[in-house]
Amino acid sequence: MIIGGDKGPVVANIQAAVQAKRFNQKVEVDDPSYSTQEREQVLATYLKTTSTWRYRERNLVARGVANIATGWFNRQTQVVGLDNLASVHGGAIITSNHFNPLENTVIRHMVHQRHQHQRLYIVCEDTNYAMTGPIGFLMRNYDTIPVSPNLRYMGRQFTTQLETALAHGDDVLIYPEEEMWFNYRKPRPLKRGAYYYAASLQVPIISCFVEIVDEPRVDNAEFNQVRWICHVLPVIYPDPKLSVRANSFAMIRKDYAQKQQAYEQAYQQALTYDFSPQDIAGWRGH
Repeated sequence: MIIGGDKGPVVANIQAAVQAKRFNQKVEVDDPSYSTQEREQVLATYLKTTSTWRYRERNLVARGVANIATGWFNRQTQVVGLDNLASVHGGAIITSNHFNPLENTVIRHMVHQRHQHQRLYIVCEDTNYAMTGPIGFLMRNYDTIPVSPNLRYMGRQFTTQLETALAHGDDVLIYPEEEMWFNYRKPRPLKRGAYYYAASLQVPIISCFVEIVDEPRVDNAEFNQVRWICHVLPVIYPDPKLSVRANSFAMIRKDYAQKQQAYEQAYQQALTYDFSPQDIAGWRGH
């Protein structure tokens, strides 16, 4: 299922970003821009509503809708490597590649295969709460934790929300690639945030890589349909002998290496950052 309109400009932006080695750069063309004041207002409004009983009601509805959507969109999804999670007890931070508005359902599908009633929180950008329609409803009412340029919020409320979810035994999905690159197959260099919090809170990283498999069936004028394979890789634990800083760098290196190896095994080719149209799964627009 393709969300959004013409992806030609997005693919062109991905190619330009790869050539410039800006692997965490925004490439979507229709994302609205907000001033600092507007972003802070969106965030404040969201945080205020989460303490209300109406939010709790809507949260139950949103979780039910998300569970139904997860089952529907992942009818053909495979999960391999669940045995790697045998040692994980309690909450964990999950990392995965970020390539589609729906790929968080792949991770939710994996989490539910592990434990049917496990809750999954998703860390997302604060501006997503300004979205309208059904997607906006889900963003504002599902289990999400907003990130923001507001350093005071990030140092206090964000950390508290993250710590609370993990202490309850819930999993938290953080995309260390940051920006979504539509149907881009390759793992990209990772940002340190997820690993800093894992090291600081002494929780493991559940390392995942989602393989995108082309299907012969047409989806729209630009793309064929695809299906997903979620590879659950070895769990990465912080070393209690290391500082938070040293741990975070050690964990990020290991996670990137695991994702690189998973890519190379899945696609039977070495990971390079030379752009090819085949890097965009299902793409027929070239």
